[in-house]
Amino acid sequence: MNLISLLRRVTVDQWRAIDDETERTPGGAGRLDWRVLVACVTVAVSLASQDHFGTADNYQTLFPDDGSPYWELWGFAWWSGTRVVGYLVLPLIVIALMPGERLRDYHLSITGFTRHWWIYLVLYLVVLPLVLLASTTDDFRATYPFYYRANRSALDLWVWEGLYAAQFVALEFFFRGFLLKALRPALGANAVFVMVVPYCMIHFGKPYPETIGAIVTGLILGTLALRTKSIWGGVFVHIAVATTMDLLALGACPGTLPCHR
Repeated sequence: MNLISLLRRVTVDQWRAIDDETERTPGGAGRLDWRVLVACVTVAVSLASQDHFGTADNYQTLFPDDGSPYWELWGFAWWSGTRVVGYLVLPLIVIALMPGERLRDYHLSITGFTRHWWIYLVLYLVVLPLVLLASTTDDFRATYPFYYRANRSALDLWVWEGLYAAQFVALEFFFRGFLLKALRPALGANAVFVMVVPYCMIHFGKPYPETIGAIVTGLILGTLALRTKSIWGGVFVHIAVATTMDLLALGACPGTLPCHR
């Protein structure tokens, strides 16, 4: 099998398979589908609210620095919490209010992941050399970990990683569960391409290669989520890569000094 045939097999063939498996909206393409409206409005409200209420400036205004050694860490708890509310709690409420929708249909099955776990392990191993290369750059070391006192103690590190992981679970449900499932009946495989746009945009402000890489990541994880009907492979890849990036960056921090110096 040549490279072109392989690429076609893992892209176009998968998208066609998604289209073949999709139960289309009655009336066909071009008709109004209220689920698309509800999903897109929910995504817009969620992202706008997080941008307004979930920032460091917002946290500092609500909770001025009181000298606590963990004030910065609580700030990331605020950040992670707003992501969980925006990416997980809000969509769950919307799904519960939508007539005829069932939460279990929104790619929460663990079976799809356990049957195809090796695919996600391969994805991690493919990304790992790129992460190792990026870890040698100043931009990388100036960005990760986001919590710059993560190397102060084991408590700091693992509380931070727990907060980081929680928002990844919420993020995967939002983009690869809620948004894809809501768009699929009207758009089929095209739902993946629509999802990639806001997913790329939430990476604005990060190093440019990572932002561009989010397009590829979104296409791959979105396609896999629709084929496996599970978000958990994406959760695994995100947490594994993010933890690796943080540990590599921390390895460049001397002693217990804060990083990003």
